[in-house]
Amino acid sequence: MTSNALNFSGGPGALPETVLEQTREAIVALPETGLSVLGMSHRSAWFKALVDEAEQNLRALLGLDRDYAVTFQQGGSSLQFAMIPMNFARDAGAPPEYVTSGYWSGRATQEAAKVTARRVAWDGRAMGYRQLPSLDALDVAPDAAYLHYVSNETVEGLQFPVFDSAPPAPLIADMSSDFLAQPIACNRYAMIYAHAQKNLGPAGVTVAVIHRSLLERIPDGLPAILDFRTHVAHGSNYNTPPVFAIYVLTLVTRWLRDEIGGLAAMQRINARKAARLYSTLDALGEAVSIHAHTPWRSQMNVAFTFGDRRLDEAFVEAAREQGIVGLEGHRSLGGLRASLYNAVTEPAVDTLCEALTEFALQRA
Repeated sequence: MTSNALNFSGGPGALPETVLEQTREAIVALPETGLSVLGMSHRSAWFKALVDEAEQNLRALLGLDRDYAVTFQQGGSSLQFAMIPMNFARDAGAPPEYVTSGYWSGRATQEAAKVTARRVAWDGRAMGYRQLPSLDALDVAPDAAYLHYVSNETVEGLQFPVFDSAPPAPLIADMSSDFLAQPIACNRYAMIYAHAQKNLGPAGVTVAVIHRSLLERIPDGLPAILDFRTHVAHGSNYNTPPVFAIYVLTLVTRWLRDEIGGLAAMQRINARKAARLYSTLDALGEAVSIHAHTPWRSQMNVAFTFGDRRLDEAFVEAAREQGIVGLEGHRSLGGLRASLYNAVTEPAVDTLCEALTEFALQRA
């Protein structure tokens, strides 16, 4: 039988057990209201208080000051790929610049081209998306509208180091796969955004943290729902928001704050999990190939293969017999992928490592 505790899916990903328990109760009846969370009005005082708490919890975890607006939106990162150039690329001296380091940053780069002129500051396609550039070493126009990158490539298992240098242009980051997995120097960014179904909760809500100076560049005439100012002005309640997803996100922020002890503590746990899995894979030698080159290995997503599609499929089946699920690689890359999001526990990683070692020994 499969288990929530052994869910290594790339997304939607695992949720903390305490969050699942509270969510199960809330689906029947919220303790505060007696009504199901699925039937709570987005115009209720309860929901206003929930959004306020979600924002305050995020501000506390990230150390955000009031120069940044926090919004909860819909449409995932895919909508942000279009909204960002629509809002921020038109009133600038030079076009926005994009780092194309994998599948999802490639999608962002393609979407931007439909909206505005844009320049590709770096493209890792020729290298098979196995390594990353140094952001502060890129040749970026000083008057570029912004520099966009994806901090963690979910598909290829690549992760940038935490960026704490002076940015070469207003820096916008899609942090969907590693948001709240470690401390962030937020004051280096003009905008950070992340959809929820990795470290934050179920699909349906996207967090967008935007420096207020960026909002001043938005041109008039955009459709209201595609204008970031609309979501800031209406407190993330312009149209019916994803109440359930925001509720679970709030539970996750409580869990990070109260049970984990903050983002530095979460980072230490994540580092141990990743080190355990990578050391196991490295010990298997030529039996396994890890997609990312060592300096850029992700702590969130580990993409690897036994080198043969049939072997990869056999391991997926062998793992499923032990309750381990979610190991199939992304359709664009194939192979295998183990995602080590915040809610994946260290014992779960131990179980996966034991299964990997046993499988490799049986086929040696």
